[in-house]
Amino acid sequence: MPTRRTLKEVAAELGVSTATISNAFNRPDQLSAKLREQILKQCQQLGYHGPNLAARSLRRGESDVIAVVLADSLSYNFSDPVANQFLQGVADVLVKHEKQLLLLTSLGESQHQSSAESLPDGIIFYGAPAGQSFERILRTGKPALAVDFEQDQVGSVNIDNFDAAKMAAEHLFSQSVKALAIMGLRLKDSEQVENFEQDSLPLKSGEISCRRLAGYLQAAKECDYNIPHQRIWHIPFNKPELAEQAVKQALTADPRPDGLLCMSDVIALAAIRVARQQGLRVPEDIKIVGFDDIPEASRSNPALTSVCQQSRQKGQLAATRLLNKELEGETLMPTKLVIRESSRG
Repeated sequence: MPTRRTLKEVAAELGVSTATISNAFNRPDQLSAKLREQILKQCQQLGYHGPNLAARSLRRGESDVIAVVLADSLSYNFSDPVANQFLQGVADVLVKHEKQLLLLTSLGESQHQSSAESLPDGIIFYGAPAGQSFERILRTGKPALAVDFEQDQVGSVNIDNFDAAKMAAEHLFSQSVKALAIMGLRLKDSEQVENFEQDSLPLKSGEISCRRLAGYLQAAKECDYNIPHQRIWHIPFNKPELAEQAVKQALTADPRPDGLLCMSDVIALAAIRVARQQGLRVPEDIKIVGFDDIPEASRSNPALTSVCQQSRQKGQLAATRLLNKELEGETLMPTKLVIRESSRG
Protein backbone atom coordinates (compact mmCIF):
# COMPACT_ATOMS: atom_id res chain seq x y z
CA MET A 1 0.00 0.00 0.00
CA PRO A 2 1.22 3.56 -0.69
CA THR A 3 2.71 5.51 2.20
CA ARG A 4 0.27 7.96 3.74
CA ARG A 5 1.18 11.53 2.84
CA THR A 6 1.71 14.00 5.63
CA LEU A 7 0.02 17.37 5.90
CA LYS A 8 3.33 19.13 5.23
CA GLU A 9 4.01 17.08 2.10
CA VAL A 10 0.56 17.77 0.64
CA ALA A 11 0.79 21.49 1.48
CA ALA A 12 4.17 21.74 -0.28
CA GLU A 13 2.85 19.91 -3.34
CA LEU A 14 -0.21 22.16 -3.62
CA GLY A 15 1.75 25.33 -2.83
CA VAL A 16 -0.42 26.37 0.12
CA SER A 17 0.06 26.50 3.89
CA THR A 18 -0.67 23.59 6.21
CA ALA A 19 -3.22 25.83 7.95
CA THR A 20 -5.14 26.27 4.69
CA ILE A 21 -5.44 22.51 4.18
CA SER A 22 -6.37 21.96 7.82
CA ASN A 23 -9.08 24.62 7.56
CA ALA A 24 -10.45 23.00 4.41
CA PHE A 25 -11.13 19.81 6.41
CA ASN A 26 -11.90 21.15 9.86
CA ARG A 27 -12.84 24.86 9.67
CA PRO A 28 -14.64 25.48 6.37
CA ASP A 29 -15.80 28.92 7.52
CA GLN A 30 -12.20 30.13 7.26
CA LEU A 31 -12.07 29.65 3.46
CA SER A 32 -14.16 30.67 0.51
CA ALA A 33 -16.36 27.90 -0.82
CA LYS A 34 -14.49 27.91 -4.12
CA LEU A 35 -11.04 27.59 -2.53
CA ARG A 36 -12.17 24.88 -0.15
CA GLU A 37 -13.72 22.84 -2.95
CA GLN A 38 -10.55 23.18 -5.00
CA ILE A 39 -8.27 22.06 -2.16
CA LEU A 40 -10.48 19.11 -1.19
CA LYS A 41 -10.54 17.96 -4.82
CA GLN A 42 -6.76 18.20 -5.13
CA CYS A 43 -6.26 16.35 -1.85
CA GLN A 44 -8.55 13.57 -3.02
CA GLN A 45 -6.51 13.23 -6.21
CA LEU A 46 -3.37 12.89 -4.10
CA GLY A 47 -5.00 10.29 -1.85
CA TYR A 48 -4.97 12.56 1.18
CA HIS A 49 -8.10 12.39 3.32
CA GLY A 50 -7.41 14.85 6.09
CA PRO A 51 -5.14 15.48 9.07
CA ASN A 52 -4.24 12.50 11.27
CA LEU A 53 -6.87 12.57 13.99
CA ALA A 54 -4.87 10.28 16.26
CA ALA A 55 -1.86 12.57 16.07
CA ARG A 56 -4.03 15.60 16.72
CA SER A 57 -5.58 13.92 19.75
CA LEU A 58 -2.13 13.07 21.03
CA ARG A 59 -1.05 16.70 20.75
CA ARG A 60 -4.18 17.89 22.53
CA GLY A 61 -3.94 15.19 25.19
CA GLU A 62 -7.58 14.27 24.53
CA SER A 63 -9.23 11.66 22.35
CA ASP A 64 -12.87 12.82 22.65
CA VAL A 65 -13.67 9.18 23.41
CA ILE A 66 -15.50 7.91 26.49
CA ALA A 67 -15.36 4.20 27.30
CA VAL A 68 -17.96 2.04 28.99
CA VAL A 69 -16.33 -1.00 30.59
CA LEU A 70 -18.88 -3.81 30.64
CA ALA A 71 -18.89 -6.50 33.29
CA ASP A 72 -19.80 -9.12 30.69
CA SER A 73 -18.97 -9.88 27.09
CA LEU A 74 -19.87 -7.45 24.34
CA SER A 75 -22.28 -9.92 22.72
CA TYR A 76 -24.12 -10.47 26.02
CA ASN A 77 -24.69 -6.74 26.50
CA PHE A 78 -25.98 -6.29 22.96
CA SER A 79 -28.67 -8.89 23.72
CA ASP A 80 -29.58 -7.55 27.16
CA PRO A 81 -32.43 -4.98 27.03
CA VAL A 82 -31.39 -3.21 30.25
CA ALA A 83 -27.82 -2.74 29.00
CA ASN A 84 -29.23 -1.48 25.70
CA GLN A 85 -31.25 1.19 27.48
CA PHE A 86 -28.30 2.24 29.62
CA LEU A 87 -25.99 2.57 26.62
CA GLN A 88 -28.62 4.58 24.75
CA GLY A 89 -28.65 7.01 27.65
CA VAL A 90 -24.86 7.33 27.61
CA ALA A 91 -24.93 7.87 23.84
CA ASP A 92 -27.62 10.56 24.17
CA VAL A 93 -25.21 12.71 26.18
CA LEU A 94 -22.04 11.93 24.23
CA VAL A 95 -23.64 12.89 20.92
CA LYS A 96 -24.60 16.30 22.30
CA HIS A 97 -20.99 16.87 23.39
CA GLU A 98 -19.50 15.51 20.14
CA LYS A 99 -17.84 12.59 21.92
CA GLN A 100 -17.39 9.03 20.72
CA LEU A 101 -18.32 5.86 22.61
CA LEU A 102 -15.92 2.96 23.07
CA LEU A 103 -17.21 -0.35 24.48
CA LEU A 104 -14.78 -2.55 26.38
CA THR A 105 -15.29 -5.73 28.37
CA SER A 106 -13.67 -6.33 31.73
CA LEU A 107 -13.17 -9.97 30.75
CA GLY A 108 -10.08 -9.18 28.66
CA GLU A 109 -6.60 -9.24 30.20
CA SER A 110 -4.43 -9.06 27.05
CA GLN A 111 -1.95 -6.39 25.99
CA HIS A 112 -4.45 -5.38 23.31
CA GLN A 113 -7.04 -4.78 26.02
CA SER A 114 -4.64 -2.56 27.98
CA SER A 115 -3.88 -0.56 24.84
CA ALA A 116 -7.58 0.03 24.23
CA GLU A 117 -8.02 1.17 27.84
CA SER A 118 -5.38 3.87 27.30
CA LEU A 119 -7.39 5.60 24.54
CA PRO A 120 -10.48 7.12 26.25
CA ASP A 121 -10.57 10.39 28.18
CA GLY A 122 -12.84 8.87 30.83
CA ILE A 123 -14.33 5.56 31.92
CA ILE A 124 -17.77 4.41 33.03
CA PHE A 125 -17.77 0.99 34.69
CA TYR A 126 -21.13 -0.70 34.08
CA GLY A 127 -21.56 -3.55 36.53
CA ALA A 128 -18.92 -5.04 38.82
CA PRO A 129 -15.81 -5.61 36.64
CA ALA A 130 -14.21 -9.02 36.40
CA GLY A 131 -10.58 -9.75 37.21
CA GLN A 132 -8.14 -6.90 37.81
CA SER A 133 -9.55 -4.45 35.25
CA PHE A 134 -11.01 -2.06 37.83
CA GLU A 135 -7.75 -1.57 39.72
CA ARG A 136 -5.70 -1.56 36.50
CA ILE A 137 -7.76 1.22 34.94
CA LEU A 138 -7.87 3.27 38.12
CA ARG A 139 -4.07 3.26 38.17
CA THR A 140 -4.09 5.20 34.88
CA GLY A 141 -5.58 8.17 36.73
CA LYS A 142 -8.34 8.61 34.15
CA PRO A 143 -11.65 10.11 35.35
CA ALA A 144 -13.94 7.21 36.24
CA LEU A 145 -17.45 6.55 37.48
CA ALA A 146 -19.14 3.32 38.60
CA VAL A 147 -22.68 2.23 37.79
CA ASP A 148 -24.65 -0.65 39.31
CA PHE A 149 -22.11 -1.90 41.80
CA GLU A 150 -21.00 -0.84 45.23
CA GLN A 151 -17.44 0.30 45.95
CA ASP A 152 -15.77 3.25 47.67
CA GLN A 153 -13.00 4.28 45.27
CA VAL A 154 -14.84 6.40 42.68
CA GLY A 155 -18.17 8.17 42.41
CA SER A 156 -21.18 6.11 41.43
CA VAL A 157 -24.72 6.06 40.07
CA ASN A 158 -26.93 3.36 41.52
CA ILE A 159 -30.41 2.54 42.73
CA ASP A 160 -31.30 1.16 46.14
CA ASN A 161 -31.71 -2.44 45.06
CA PHE A 162 -32.57 -3.59 48.58
CA ASP A 163 -35.49 -1.17 49.00
CA ALA A 164 -36.71 -1.68 45.44
CA ALA A 165 -36.80 -5.47 45.84
CA LYS A 166 -38.42 -5.19 49.25
CA MET A 167 -41.15 -3.00 47.74
CA ALA A 168 -41.80 -5.59 45.01
CA ALA A 169 -42.05 -8.42 47.54
CA GLU A 170 -44.34 -6.48 49.86
CA HIS A 171 -46.71 -5.95 46.96
CA LEU A 172 -46.79 -9.64 46.14
CA PHE A 173 -47.41 -10.58 49.77
CA SER A 174 -50.31 -8.11 49.82
CA GLN A 175 -51.94 -10.18 47.06
CA SER A 176 -52.40 -13.18 49.41
CA VAL A 177 -49.66 -15.29 47.83
CA LYS A 178 -49.24 -18.52 49.80
CA ALA A 179 -46.36 -20.35 48.02
CA LEU A 180 -43.71 -17.98 46.74
CA ALA A 181 -40.53 -18.68 44.77
CA ILE A 182 -37.64 -16.35 43.94
CA MET A 183 -36.16 -16.50 40.44
CA GLY A 184 -32.71 -15.06 41.16
CA LEU A 185 -30.05 -13.86 38.78
CA ARG A 186 -26.36 -14.58 39.35
CA LEU A 187 -26.59 -15.55 42.97
CA LYS A 188 -23.86 -18.21 42.69
CA ASP A 189 -20.53 -18.66 40.98
CA SER A 190 -22.04 -21.28 38.72
CA GLU A 191 -23.14 -21.45 35.09
CA GLN A 192 -25.85 -24.01 35.88
CA VAL A 193 -29.52 -23.31 36.58
CA GLU A 194 -30.11 -24.58 40.11
CA ASN A 195 -31.79 -23.86 43.43
CA PHE A 196 -29.99 -23.40 46.71
CA GLU A 197 -30.95 -26.59 48.49
CA GLN A 198 -29.25 -26.04 51.86
CA ASP A 199 -26.45 -23.75 50.66
CA SER A 200 -25.84 -20.54 52.53
CA LEU A 201 -27.37 -17.53 50.86
CA PRO A 202 -25.14 -14.72 49.44
CA LEU A 203 -26.50 -11.80 51.46
CA LYS A 204 -23.26 -9.97 52.31
CA SER A 205 -22.00 -9.28 48.80
CA GLY A 206 -22.30 -5.83 47.24
CA GLU A 207 -23.56 -7.34 43.97
CA ILE A 208 -26.96 -5.97 42.97
CA SER A 209 -28.50 -9.46 42.80
CA CYS A 210 -27.52 -10.14 46.42
CA ARG A 211 -28.99 -6.82 47.52
CA ARG A 212 -32.24 -7.69 45.76
CA LEU A 213 -32.36 -11.10 47.41
CA ALA A 214 -31.81 -9.48 50.80
CA GLY A 215 -34.70 -7.10 50.08
CA TYR A 216 -37.04 -9.94 49.15
CA LEU A 217 -36.15 -11.89 52.28
CA GLN A 218 -36.52 -8.87 54.55
CA ALA A 219 -40.04 -8.32 53.25
CA ALA A 220 -40.81 -12.00 53.87
CA LYS A 221 -39.48 -11.74 57.41
CA GLU A 222 -41.61 -8.70 58.18
CA CYS A 223 -44.66 -10.54 56.83
CA ASP A 224 -43.87 -13.65 58.92
CA TYR A 225 -43.36 -15.67 55.75
CA ASN A 226 -40.61 -18.26 55.42
CA ILE A 227 -39.03 -18.81 52.00
CA PRO A 228 -37.15 -22.15 52.01
CA HIS A 229 -33.75 -22.16 50.30
CA GLN A 230 -35.08 -24.74 47.84
CA ARG A 231 -37.50 -22.10 46.50
CA ILE A 232 -34.69 -19.67 45.63
CA TRP A 233 -33.28 -20.23 42.13
CA HIS A 234 -30.01 -19.18 40.58
CA ILE A 235 -30.08 -18.27 36.88
CA PRO A 236 -26.51 -17.65 35.66
CA PHE A 237 -27.29 -15.28 32.76
CA ASN A 238 -30.20 -13.01 31.94
CA LYS A 239 -31.30 -15.11 28.99
CA PRO A 240 -34.87 -16.28 28.18
CA GLU A 241 -33.93 -19.93 27.60
CA LEU A 242 -32.21 -20.20 30.99
CA ALA A 243 -35.08 -18.42 32.69
CA GLU A 244 -37.60 -20.81 31.14
CA GLN A 245 -35.56 -23.76 32.35
CA ALA A 246 -35.52 -22.42 35.91
CA VAL A 247 -39.25 -21.60 35.95
CA LYS A 248 -40.17 -25.06 34.67
CA GLN A 249 -38.19 -26.57 37.53
CA ALA A 250 -39.68 -24.19 40.08
CA LEU A 251 -43.23 -25.02 39.04
CA THR A 252 -42.70 -28.70 39.82
CA ALA A 253 -42.46 -27.92 43.56
CA ASP A 254 -45.18 -29.09 45.92
CA PRO A 255 -47.04 -26.97 46.68
CA ARG A 256 -46.72 -25.30 43.29
CA PRO A 257 -45.77 -21.59 43.58
CA ASP A 258 -48.61 -19.14 43.19
CA GLY A 259 -46.23 -16.18 43.20
CA LEU A 260 -42.86 -15.52 41.50
CA LEU A 261 -40.45 -12.73 42.36
CA CYS A 262 -38.16 -12.36 39.36
CA MET A 263 -34.89 -10.39 39.43
CA SER A 264 -35.33 -9.19 35.85
CA ASP A 265 -38.11 -8.64 33.36
CA VAL A 266 -36.46 -11.10 30.96
CA ILE A 267 -36.96 -13.78 33.61
CA ALA A 268 -40.50 -12.61 34.43
CA LEU A 269 -41.59 -12.57 30.78
CA ALA A 270 -40.19 -16.08 30.38
CA ALA A 271 -42.19 -17.09 33.46
CA ILE A 272 -45.41 -15.82 31.87
CA ARG A 273 -44.70 -17.90 28.76
CA VAL A 274 -43.99 -21.05 30.79
CA ALA A 275 -47.08 -20.56 32.92
CA ARG A 276 -49.23 -20.24 29.82
CA GLN A 277 -47.68 -23.38 28.30
CA GLN A 278 -48.58 -25.29 31.46
CA GLY A 279 -52.17 -24.11 31.37
CA LEU A 280 -51.79 -21.66 34.26
CA ARG A 281 -53.54 -18.31 34.25
CA VAL A 282 -51.65 -15.14 35.16
CA PRO A 283 -52.54 -13.66 37.62
CA GLU A 284 -55.41 -15.95 38.68
CA ASP A 285 -53.25 -19.07 39.24
CA ILE A 286 -49.84 -17.47 39.62
CA LYS A 287 -48.81 -13.87 40.15
CA ILE A 288 -45.53 -12.61 38.69
CA VAL A 289 -43.43 -9.51 39.42
CA GLY A 290 -40.34 -8.49 37.43
CA PHE A 291 -37.55 -5.96 37.80
CA ASP A 292 -36.28 -3.27 35.34
CA ASP A 293 -39.50 -2.21 33.53
CA ILE A 294 -38.11 -2.71 30.04
CA PRO A 295 -40.42 -1.64 27.17
CA GLU A 296 -41.65 -5.22 26.66
CA ALA A 297 -43.07 -5.26 30.21
CA SER A 298 -45.98 -2.98 29.35
CA ARG A 299 -46.61 -4.72 26.01
CA SER A 300 -46.78 -8.29 27.30
CA ASN A 301 -50.05 -10.16 27.78
CA PRO A 302 -50.79 -9.81 30.60
CA ALA A 303 -48.83 -6.63 31.16
CA LEU A 304 -46.02 -7.20 33.65
CA THR A 305 -45.75 -5.62 37.09
CA SER A 306 -42.16 -4.45 37.45
CA VAL A 307 -39.74 -2.22 39.34
CA CYS A 308 -38.88 0.74 37.12
CA GLN A 309 -35.23 1.74 37.48
CA GLN A 310 -35.00 4.20 34.54
CA SER A 311 -32.00 2.59 32.83
CA ARG A 312 -31.77 5.13 30.02
CA GLN A 313 -31.87 8.05 32.45
CA LYS A 314 -29.21 6.27 34.49
CA GLY A 315 -26.93 6.24 31.46
CA GLN A 316 -27.60 9.91 30.79
CA LEU A 317 -26.79 10.84 34.38
CA ALA A 318 -23.59 8.76 34.45
CA ALA A 319 -22.29 10.33 31.23
CA THR A 320 -23.21 13.83 32.37
CA ARG A 321 -21.44 13.42 35.70
CA LEU A 322 -18.32 12.05 34.01
CA LEU A 323 -18.11 14.87 31.46
CA ASN A 324 -18.71 17.46 34.18
CA LYS A 325 -15.95 15.88 36.31
CA GLU A 326 -18.45 15.18 39.12
CA LEU A 327 -16.45 12.18 40.23
CA GLU A 328 -17.18 11.89 43.94
CA GLY A 329 -20.12 10.61 45.93
CA GLU A 330 -22.99 8.27 45.17
CA THR A 331 -26.15 9.26 43.34
CA LEU A 332 -29.12 7.02 44.17
CA MET A 333 -31.75 7.21 41.46
CA PRO A 334 -35.38 6.74 42.51
CA THR A 335 -37.32 3.60 41.67
CA LYS A 336 -41.02 2.86 41.62
CA LEU A 337 -43.16 -0.24 41.36
CA VAL A 338 -45.37 -0.15 38.28
CA ILE A 339 -48.34 -2.40 39.09
CA ARG A 340 -49.93 -4.09 36.08
CA GLU A 341 -52.13 -7.11 35.39
CA SER A 342 -49.56 -9.86 36.07
CA SER A 343 -49.83 -9.45 39.86
CA ARG A 344 -53.29 -8.06 40.52
CA GLY A 345 -55.66 -10.11 42.64
